[in-house]
Amino acid sequence: MKIKVAWVGRTKDAAIQALTKDYLKRISRYAEVEGVVVADEATLLRLTQRSGMRPAHTLILLDGSGKQLSSEEFASLLRNQQERNGQPLLFAIGPADGFSEETRKSAAVKISLGKMTLAHELARVVLLEQLYRAFTILKGHPYHWGH
Repeated sequence: MKIKVAWVGRTKDAAIQALTKDYLKRISRYAEVEGVVVADEATLLRLTQRSGMRPAHTLILLDGSGKQLSSEEFASLLRNQQERNGQPLLFAIGPADGFSEETRKSAAVKISLGKMTLAHELARVVLLEQLYRAFTILKGHPYHWGH
């Protein structure tokens, strides 16, 4: 499985950078994963399109209006997306003011991390942890159960 996690704007906070790097490394045990900084939504949408040797990506937005999932449901979403279309997945975390309607319409799936509003940098870390957790669930690793 190939996954890109994209976010709009650079990160200055060293703690967020360190957590991002740590979770990307953990996820890489289970899937080919890449963190991508994009300048804007237009750049993000270009990542979803096929270009030369690069395949099209299935866009999954983190959006407050998206569906809330348990960790197990999120793991099932990953498995189902891979089994159904096999395209690389592109998880996108928007700018502080959220995504445009055009970007929302382009998404195959919209998920929400909960009813509370999170800073977009914190949402990235939560998403990465949940991606790691989902893979451990799918592989039967005890991380999810706290063992």
